[in-house]
Amino acid sequence: MKENTNNASQRTTHLLAHLSMFMACAFWGLMAPLGKDAMTHGIDGIDMVTFRVFGGACLFWLTSLFVKHEHVPKRDILRFAGAGVFGLVCNQCCFTIGLSITSPVNASIVTTSMPIFAMILSALILKEPLTGKKACGVLMGCSGALILILTSAGAASDKVGDIRGDLLCLTAQFSFALYLALFNPLIKRYSVFTVNKWMFLWATVLITPFTAGHVAAIEWKAVPVTTVIEIGYVVFVATYLSYILTMVGQRTLRPTVVSVYNYVQPIVSVTASVALGISVVQWSQGLAVLLVFSGVWLVTKSRAKGQPAK
Repeated sequence: MKENTNNASQRTTHLLAHLSMFMACAFWGLMAPLGKDAMTHGIDGIDMVTFRVFGGACLFWLTSLFVKHEHVPKRDILRFAGAGVFGLVCNQCCFTIGLSITSPVNASIVTTSMPIFAMILSALILKEPLTGKKACGVLMGCSGALILILTSAGAASDKVGDIRGDLLCLTAQFSFALYLALFNPLIKRYSVFTVNKWMFLWATVLITPFTAGHVAAIEWKAVPVTTVIEIGYVVFVATYLSYILTMVGQRTLRPTVVSVYNYVQPIVSVTASVALGISVVQWSQGLAVLLVFSGVWLVTKSRAKGQPAK
């Protein structure tokens, strides 16, 4: 009887982990079209980055008052500054400003390339073995990204894409992968709440002096209510809540399984973007999706070899 109870509990835990990852990636996928819409009706990419970073800092510091306190030595507080630069400042600035220029479809497709960058940097920095399957996955993923960039270069509308935005979104993925490779021990040492409250604080300190004047110049009377709601969604749901949901999933699921949920983002983003009329889908984008997805699948499948199944 006790064994049946334990099995039922494990199934419930795994179901909750899968549901949490699905919801987090769905929220991120919906962020692309909603954020894009907000950045064409009253605010721009610099404003959105500021709201997201400052809002995240406030929410995670407020939450930290209600969870177990963790002591963080001064040297690690300083290290969180470096983590904040790569994990938030460069990542969020490049992605959000890139999204304001290119289409939500392209931005979400590019996002799925992050595991490929992580694999390359892990091989160079952490000396993780590079297999033939991983190399093939990288080649396929890069081919998909190249198709997107070439398509955007000849596009006459940002509904199709813009090469500048695509490159900025690619830079954002590279920055976040570099953050994971350089600060992996630091990330694992503390809880998600501790990591994010310090990273978001440092990001706010670094970004605000350059963006405060820009945000102060916003004419809020001319900003639609829908834009304010979309900003709230990006800050609370797609930043704060999604980070917490990801934490729930990562506690139970293998990294490979977690990364597979990355595929949910472009599916949600494409559906919502086309429905809202802010993007169009071309055959070249479909080919790019196939190549990027296949490349990421090969990389994650190779990485999972020899790991216990969950």
